[in-house]
Amino acid sequence: MPLMKIDMIKGRTEKEIKQILDISYQVMLNAFHAPEGDRYQIVNQHEDYEMQILDTGLDFKRTGQVIVFSLVTRPRTTEEKQTFYSQLVKELNEQLGIRTEDVMINLTVNSDEDWSFGFGRAQFLTGEL
Repeated sequence: MPLMKIDMIKGRTEKEIKQILDISYQVMLNAFHAPEGDRYQIVNQHEDYEMQILDTGLDFKRTGQVIVFSLVTRPRTTEEKQTFYSQLVKELNEQLGIRTEDVMINLTVNSDEDWSFGFGRAQFLTGEL
């Protein structure tokens, strides 16, 4: 946990998508000190006209390789968040050649009562987790 949703433009290979998933998972484990097996990732692929991801006035250009990571997570420290942001971009760039300006990340924080991992129970609240 966190739940990681990854939006990208269609056209990447299965191998590259699996690498993106593996890289982002490893970075998340390290940055958030999450336990092994805490893996919840969903990829959504879009036509190029379905994603308009501009620069918010920061004066850089994105390409058709843009990826948006949206995470829903328990509260994290500022340091953990910044480590996640920088390491994810670094690893995607070094391992897959994805431009650093083509990676956008958003974290949404929620609490333990907002999670049910199955069986209709809130495992963080019941003590199962």
